[in-house]
Amino acid sequence: MRLQQKTLAWARAMAIILLCLLFLFPVYWVAITSFKPEAETIAWPPKLLPQPFTLDNYRNLLGDMTDTPVLLWFRNSLIAATCFSLLSVTISLLAGYAVARMEFVGKKLYVSLLLFAMAVPGIILLFPSFIVVDALGWLDTFYAIILPHLAGTFGILLFAQFLKKFPRDLEEAAFIDGANTLQVLWHVIFPHVKPIALTLVVLGFMGNWNDYFWPLIVLFSPGMRTLPIGMATLQGRYEQFYGTMTAGAAIMALPSILLFAGIMKYYVQAISMAGAIKE
Repeated sequence: MRLQQKTLAWARAMAIILLCLLFLFPVYWVAITSFKPEAETIAWPPKLLPQPFTLDNYRNLLGDMTDTPVLLWFRNSLIAATCFSLLSVTISLLAGYAVARMEFVGKKLYVSLLLFAMAVPGIILLFPSFIVVDALGWLDTFYAIILPHLAGTFGILLFAQFLKKFPRDLEEAAFIDGANTLQVLWHVIFPHVKPIALTLVVLGFMGNWNDYFWPLIVLFSPGMRTLPIGMATLQGRYEQFYGTMTAGAAIMALPSILLFAGIMKYYVQAISMAGAIKE
């Protein structure tokens, strides 16, 4: 019986390792291809290591800041994604607290509309969102790619569901000590919802960072391009230079990978903590 359990555990471990390698191989392939000479990117059979190792692809990509201002595109994406993720989590926490703790007219209808909104495909909202952004004069500005989609229904409902199970005694004690609502949110509630907040920050950052279609519609000038749009303009210009394109893909993927790796333990906690607190 013990031998059978060991064999099963070994087989499970090997299966997990193989799955990890399978999912990580595309990331590895992008990374090593970005350091290959151009001739090796289309060589057959493909080589698992660059021979020789070269930085020419990155030099080609970053060498001309007038024609291909990759660092400017990177800065634009970083500003937009950072502001969007932080503001989105802040709004979601405030709205989630209101849904979980406050009584107001039309609360049930509001929650029902939130649930309904999660079922609406995002592509349907592009046209009305564009009309609103145009009317406000936000086209070709950071406002257009940060503000329209801040109030995410998923984050609001996630915070609300967690706070419904959060003990009220801690909040009431803080109110008795003279704290106001914002102080209670920051000093009492936020430390407990930190894993959820950090998870939503990463999800919001990655969603905004990788967004292509919406910035393509609302941004016009070359100086306002985000990284996905800028990388797309290189496809025609460097159509045959796969090493340069792969270097661009590596630069684009690096911030999301590093950010997700940094909060991975909080991501796991956020998944498991939804039902952890009982009233």
